[in-house]
Amino acid sequence: MSPDDLLDALQEAWVGRRRSAFAEICASDLHWEDPFAGEPLYGPEALGDHAARMWEAFPDARVEPAGARLASGRFIAVPVRLAGTHCGDLAGIPASGRALDLHAVLYCELDPPARRLWRVRVFVDAYEAAVQIGVLPRRGSLAERALLMVRGFGLRRGAPGEVESGAPVRDDRPSE
Repeated sequence: MSPDDLLDALQEAWVGRRRSAFAEICASDLHWEDPFAGEPLYGPEALGDHAARMWEAFPDARVEPAGARLASGRFIAVPVRLAGTHCGDLAGIPASGRALDLHAVLYCELDPPARRLWRVRVFVDAYEAAVQIGVLPRRGSLAERALLMVRGFGLRRGAPGEVESGAPVRDDRPSE
């Protein structure tokens, strides 16, 4: 199977909701990381379990190409668009009914014979995902500034009328 065929099969496994398809395209010692998994996954069965949880949380999930695939030897970068509606529990977060639409990049390494996926990391803006499903406040909003202040980061400076919060700066140097 060519790298393009392999990536097409990966996309079809996700969209077609076929857990068994991961065993056909992933090495038995697959290492998969993505922000929605929480921790690295090992093996196609673990990836199938993760996919099943994602399909329950986003039953209408779509994975679509979002640009040209870049390949060099056994390494491939794949830009994709992830979209769906949050209709089920995901890692303790109850269904919000909100739409999710994100861009992601899969950085893949093929096994030494270059026939199966061996190492895959999914890069996606997890904060933006949490904003879209209503778990976190939008960037730049009053709620985000309040959250940052509570966390001890102070308020961001930049927009007109914004102030920076935090402990006052002390100058203990003796006056001259």
